[in-house]
Amino acid sequence: MLEKGPSVADPAHEMVQLLTPEGERVEHPDFTFDGSDEDVAGYLRDMVMTRRLDNEATALQRQGELGLWAPCLGQEAAQVGSGRATRAQDVVFPSYREHGVAWTRGVKPVTLLGLFRGVSLGGWDPHANYFAPYAIVIGTQALHGTGYAMGVLNDGAVGTGDPDRDTAVVTYFGDGATSQGDVNEAFVFANSYTAPVVFFCQNNQWAISEPITRQSKIPLYRRADGFGFPGIQVDGNDVLAVHAVTTWALNRARNGEGPALIEAFTYRMGAHTTSDDPTKYRLAEELETWKLKDPIERVKAYLARRGVIDQAWLDDLQAEADDMAAEMRAGCLALPDPDMGDLFDLVYAEQTEHLREQQAEYRAYAASFEEEN
Repeated sequence: MLEKGPSVADPAHEMVQLLTPEGERVEHPDFTFDGSDEDVAGYLRDMVMTRRLDNEATALQRQGELGLWAPCLGQEAAQVGSGRATRAQDVVFPSYREHGVAWTRGVKPVTLLGLFRGVSLGGWDPHANYFAPYAIVIGTQALHGTGYAMGVLNDGAVGTGDPDRDTAVVTYFGDGATSQGDVNEAFVFANSYTAPVVFFCQNNQWAISEPITRQSKIPLYRRADGFGFPGIQVDGNDVLAVHAVTTWALNRARNGEGPALIEAFTYRMGAHTTSDDPTKYRLAEELETWKLKDPIERVKAYLARRGVIDQAWLDDLQAEADDMAAEMRAGCLALPDPDMGDLFDLVYAEQTEHLREQQAEYRAYAASFEEEN
């Protein structure tokens, strides 16, 4: 049965919005965006590049080059706005859809593809960009991020007043993950220990085929009240508002004021993953309504109205995005098959004697096939 998935917004609370779907700046009593027009143009570039890599990855999966892909179509503002609010020393714990956040942290698109092509042995070096590997199991990253944040606190990297030292952690998850025990346990630990972690929920209205209205009778951000820390709802398709709210939450965490929950109210315009057909459970008119709130189009309208960009600028950006996609495709096809023996090096920070013995046994076993040939 097709479901109509009306949004669970709070009628008694004004969602934070600074840029309307028509590209008009509006004021909010508590939050402002202090960046320049050049900053906004940079966010537009980030969102366009994110959408292009997302579309290219979807095409690669359809052509049999990836086993799976989780599109982020429509969620670019939530990801770019929050990602650009982080500092170099902050640490991100994503789920499996944060391709835009990865872009802002400097993770190469082909690195993401290695996971979905099945050749990366599970991820990438989390220390390279302070961006943890994707968490495929729903909600586990909330506990991982909270635990890491507790370590940051114990290391004294919070509340020092040094902007290059004070560190926050941000963990991403969707509306469906809020029903998982791991996420709720993370909330308990985070507030009990005043951990410097920001919980960033991308409420894209659908947990695969489950509408948010069936999962929760109240707006998700209000769940933070029950755990004793602040929650806030922001227009997740407004990159300026997302940046402002995330900056506030991260600053609180870095200052030692503990966790916060951000509910970015957005929409998954594509499938849950490339194995999913959203036409089986949601109405086409719902998608058309949300297309009018497209995060990229509102920024284009705003910047064009201010004379910051023109069609030539957009054409150059599209050409850059296409070049990136071509490079990404070539890089994907050139990814080497993994050496399965390397798995034994990746279990612990320091390999144990027992694992070293298993690794030697495996390599000898694998070599026996080469000898037969």
